[in-house]
Amino acid sequence: MTLTEPLAPIPAAERTTGADTAAAAAEELRLRRELAAVYRLVAHFRMTDLIFTHISLRLPGPEHHFLINPYGLLFEEITASNLVKIDLDGNPVEPTPHPVNPAGFVIHSAIHAARADAHCVLHTHTKAGCAVAAQEHGLLPLNQMSMEFHDRVGYHAYEGVALNLDEQRRLVADIGGHPALILRNHGLLTVGETAAQAFLRMYYLERACEIQVTAQAGGVPLVVPPAEVCEYTARQLTGETASSDFPDDDAYDLAWAAMLRLLDRTCPEYKD
Repeated sequence: MTLTEPLAPIPAAERTTGADTAAAAAEELRLRRELAAVYRLVAHFRMTDLIFTHISLRLPGPEHHFLINPYGLLFEEITASNLVKIDLDGNPVEPTPHPVNPAGFVIHSAIHAARADAHCVLHTHTKAGCAVAAQEHGLLPLNQMSMEFHDRVGYHAYEGVALNLDEQRRLVADIGGHPALILRNHGLLTVGETAAQAFLRMYYLERACEIQVTAQAGGVPLVVPPAEVCEYTARQLTGETASSDFPDDDAYDLAWAAMLRLLDRTCPEYKD
């Protein structure tokens, strides 16, 4: 098409109104604030690695855009407005003074592209997470927190710093349909249909790793519950089919609301 060639009319079904644009902007602001909240919570609970690691959140729409942290800022500096919007090729889609962590792009874009349910992808390099990632047996069902991930975590062999696009297909294959991935000799990763879900999964995956390393340091034999108990508990904790006399369906919503109250008291500027 040349610059002088007339543009074809936009089909009525594809036209957007001012109300549509305003609604989309309001939804993006809501999602920006939710993702910024997760960055601040990861900082609050000391799961950061200076300016490294990353959390991304897919935005609605056919463009497959997602938000990620500005490379170079501490997580405690992240706000709703300074998050960077990029496409699946890693290109910023809006003007920004900030670069994007290339390893963050390689890992996150692969999972966003492959998993329709992975609206949020959260990756950490914590001490306990890296310790368990270095253990041949991986995460053990030693406590109630770890049982949420019983047979529900994938493992990805270490290939070096994640800077090569060829690794993406193996990352995707290794996480499969799981809510979590342990990157051998590297760290932890969780996904969620919301940023809140990805954070709460990471919080408990991290705590499970901390408990495992602490229990192993005791130097005595460890008790592992029977497999059927682990599976039953996983179903209870993940909301899958499991018979309980007193279901606790509101637990994660209540926990997330408490986290937002914590941020409103300690660093309300995350919403800016």
